[in-house]
Amino acid sequence: MSDTLPTTSETTEPMARRAAFTSFEESTRDDWQLIASQLPITQAMAGENIIRQLRLLERDHGGFPVSRLEHSLQTAARAENDGRDDEYVLCALLHDIGDTLAPYNHPSIAAGIVKPFVSEANHWMVEHHGIFQGYYFWHHLGMDRDTRDRYADSPYYEYTEEFCAKYDQTAFDPDYVSPELSYYEPLIRRVFVPATPS
Repeated sequence: MSDTLPTTSETTEPMARRAAFTSFEESTRDDWQLIASQLPITQAMAGENIIRQLRLLERDHGGFPVSRLEHSLQTAARAENDGRDDEYVLCALLHDIGDTLAPYNHPSIAAGIVKPFVSEANHWMVEHHGIFQGYYFWHHLGMDRDTRDRYADSPYYEYTEEFCAKYDQTAFDPDYVSPELSYYEPLIRRVFVPATPS
């Protein structure tokens, strides 16, 4: 076995054409039309990459009673069982996808992933859920549990408060029976595979 890493050309499939510039200053309209035409191909990879990242959450529990993946599945299942629509359930599933990538700022990871594909309310909820979740435990760490109140004027305050109260903060039960990740995979693919966000 070779100790050298494979080159990019060995690990990715070649595309029919590539832009030839070495800096953006050298780029042309034709280059950018070519690059723009490849965006749907890249977006088509997103669903599978999101599924892979969710699977990585199973490797970590962070001291919680359940794995990070199980927490995500429980949150989604609780929302679904309560009659929430697919978009909301997707947000519930993905809200902590950034836990092992950016532990101190994980809501921003999830919010960036879902933003082009969900409503403003659901994006805001995902982006701010960390602060709203803090209401349930920050006081145990010497932090201000009412930090969420700085957003009291937001039209999505109660919406996000409800998400945390009903689904997020309750989703740590080792005895709860959640669907497998495979159950949600068609939803993930359906939302993220389209070339153009809704």
